[in-house]
Amino acid sequence: MAGKLAIIGASGKCGGATLNALLENSLIPASQIVTLTTSQPGDEKWTALSSKGVEVRHASFEDPASMEKGLQGISRLFLVSSPRIKLDFNEAPHGQGREKDHFVAIDAARKSGVKHVYYTSLAFQNPSKSRVMKAHERTEAYLKGLSDIDWTIIREGLYNESWPLYLGHYKIGADGRSEIVVAGDGPICWTSIPDLGLASALVLAAPAEQYVGKTFYLSQTKSPKTLKEIADMVSAATGKKLTLKVVPRSEHEEHHIGRGLDEGHIRWWAKSYDAVKDGECLITDTTLEDLLSSKGRTPKPVEQTIREMLGVA
Repeated sequence: MAGKLAIIGASGKCGGATLNALLENSLIPASQIVTLTTSQPGDEKWTALSSKGVEVRHASFEDPASMEKGLQGISRLFLVSSPRIKLDFNEAPHGQGREKDHFVAIDAARKSGVKHVYYTSLAFQNPSKSRVMKAHERTEAYLKGLSDIDWTIIREGLYNESWPLYLGHYKIGADGRSEIVVAGDGPICWTSIPDLGLASALVLAAPAEQYVGKTFYLSQTKSPKTLKEIADMVSAATGKKLTLKVVPRSEHEEHHIGRGLDEGHIRWWAKSYDAVKDGECLITDTTLEDLLSSKGRTPKPVEQTIREMLGVA
């Protein structure tokens, strides 16, 4: 495999799981992996990354020059979407949401001679009714408009581990509600972060030409669960009945803002339920299952993740 791989987001959930899978399965040698971080030498995140044997470099979305410097000598870039979700709030105009960070990284990659960008989008449709997909839509379009760099778009499945967010911002261990208010329900193909990490790692380890110019989903397909079913699983795990109440989006927003949650976040997030109830998160692409099968693995059920997170596994 020619050239080094850089990972932006290796300290996060998806990026970290991907890095771990690359190393634990000996898919790419640590000597051929560079991780970019906003941390500095001696910081906890920097030390955690360097302890894995990979090269660590400083780079920041807010400093394009640092990003360009950090990508020198890199052949391929795994760009995990920016965690700075506040950029998306209040109907951010084009170029001012999280895509702003992505554009910085992509342009730095082009200037630094990177040949191929793998971008982690999200497992909604494009276009989507959700607001959380907006930055991904803009980034996907930007990549597809470029002719001087190869790209692969990976729509990562909705995390098993994110069920509390979808379930009315449920607080594990500190949620006394018996009724959860949401703005819609529908089938979701939940997918665990470790499974996404391994599947993403296998994509990165494959010959680059196998995925050039492709857009696909990494999501389990065989056992979608609705939020009503998630609520029932939580009830079973905790022994406390939890019911789901579906209300209009405006009512959902006011309810959760009234609970003291951040207004910008709630209004940005609430349209996710429009997408869920339209079936946008019912995925039929079997790429993840095919990749995991090559390693003798099947997707982890969301039921298991729920029980583990609630401490009753």
